[in-house]
Amino acid sequence: MTRPTQERALRTREVLLRAGAEVFDECGYAGAGINRILERAQVTAGALYFHFKSKEGLARAVMSAQPAVIEPRLNSRGLQRLVDITLVWAHELQVNALLRAGVRLSVEQGSFGLRDASSYLGWKEIMAECLHTAVDENELLPATRPEDIAEFLVGACTGVQLYSQLISDRADLPRRTVVMWRMLLPGIACPETIARIDLDVTRGEAG
Repeated sequence: MTRPTQERALRTREVLLRAGAEVFDECGYAGAGINRILERAQVTAGALYFHFKSKEGLARAVMSAQPAVIEPRLNSRGLQRLVDITLVWAHELQVNALLRAGVRLSVEQGSFGLRDASSYLGWKEIMAECLHTAVDENELLPATRPEDIAEFLVGACTGVQLYSQLISDRADLPRRTVVMWRMLLPGIACPETIARIDLDVTRGEAG
């Protein structure tokens, strides 16, 4: 492919990803017909099948895109970076259809025949990396295991957002995320680390 052709193909893929996410977010997997997605994207069926092969392939791509929504917004490290991941995530779930669709599909995938844990495992790996940095910088209590904390956090964040969605359509998710951290930090972090961790919900809106 020539560079202009490659760039055009990448733009088409991004348009399809965004359009698919919007329709999955609005309708769920079962209600997201291919024709509706194509109409939203204003592209041909051939373009969709070239990039994603099937609706399931598009759904998998939307689920896998979650970190790309969050990570470019971060400039901290260690335990603060981990906190910031969850604060940005809590804010973006209120405004970003791609992230909402990825979360919705990950939670509901059993209803359309998938058992793909890769999005959860991907978040676990990203969070564990932050925690290993925190260990290197002496931010955590002795004997804490980054993988255990990361796995717990993935489950905790999933539960918090589902509860918030039911109670307030996620309007209170940033506040609930801060409460989660206030309860968790004393069990994993040194007191001097806790003192400097910034839990201001506006950190999720920055960037």
